[in-house]
Amino acid sequence: MSNENKDQTTGNLQRAVQQEQDGRDAAGTARRESKQPVQTAGRSQPGTPLPAQHLDKPGSEAQMQLKPRFLAPDYCGSGKLAGMVAVITGGDSGIGRAVAVLYAREGADVAIIYLNEHADANETRRYVEAEGQSCLLIPGDVREPGFCQQAVSQVMDRFSHIDVLVNNAAFQEHAASLLDLSEERFDLTMKTNVYGYFHMAKAVLPHLQRGAAIINTGSVTGLHGSKHLLDYSTTKGAIHAFTMALAGNLLDKGIRVNAIAPGPVWTPLNPADKTPEEIAQFGADTDMRRPAQPEELSPAYVFLAAPACSSYITGIVLPVTGSVGA
Repeated sequence: MSNENKDQTTGNLQRAVQQEQDGRDAAGTARRESKQPVQTAGRSQPGTPLPAQHLDKPGSEAQMQLKPRFLAPDYCGSGKLAGMVAVITGGDSGIGRAVAVLYAREGADVAIIYLNEHADANETRRYVEAEGQSCLLIPGDVREPGFCQQAVSQVMDRFSHIDVLVNNAAFQEHAASLLDLSEERFDLTMKTNVYGYFHMAKAVLPHLQRGAAIINTGSVTGLHGSKHLLDYSTTKGAIHAFTMALAGNLLDKGIRVNAIAPGPVWTPLNPADKTPEEIAQFGADTDMRRPAQPEELSPAYVFLAAPACSSYITGIVLPVTGSVGA
């Protein structure tokens, strides 16, 4: 067959495919993308619209109309953290509470550091103890290095060792413009989200042995930025860099340092920031068209804490964002 005839045959084939698809489109048989929340497990998770609610800071889980799911009923513990002690900042609610429950289910005693949300903290302790483990509550401000040192001393007095630090406490407040961010407000975000991680890591380090782990909570905003979360995004990007730098620094000591970068998660942090109208559609712009529940994040924290799972992993930022890729 001549080249001219081959070209004509190819052209006819292309036009035939085009006409077939044009016919489908005209008949309205083209696949329409579903607007329903994507569910990838047997347990369906809530989607939008969510309760249009605004919380006073720092945000109480007890006051949320739709309670975050943190119990992970399908997760079966297998002793991955047996005999360990974990310190979790911001562990009174949200992701921190979910992590505390699964760590206890895996055999770890837990120390919860939180600001002043006493009702939430006591509820977390109740669930940790229901898993058969001890839970120490320590209220205070991680912006203060003296408090962080005192908190770690309390943990050592109670449990005599520390094996896992989860830096998770955070402050977030939106701003439409850079001009709306005062230096005082920028300092509050930076000192809570970055200095707090630094102070806690420095306080626990003398007590960590080979095989210990530090896990930092980053954010998808630290990967991609967020135009209305200028200071918060900045701190989360810093946390990612801190994670990778500290991982290299502690490698020869056999201490692993990793981070998890969540997308939108249904916790008190966001209703204490966004307007009720925005909260109603929270997470709808992810590929899964819904926010994560805390119980969908906590197994990743188990994975990065347990030497049996991640002994060869350090210095990574693991995205758990509800979207394809990161």
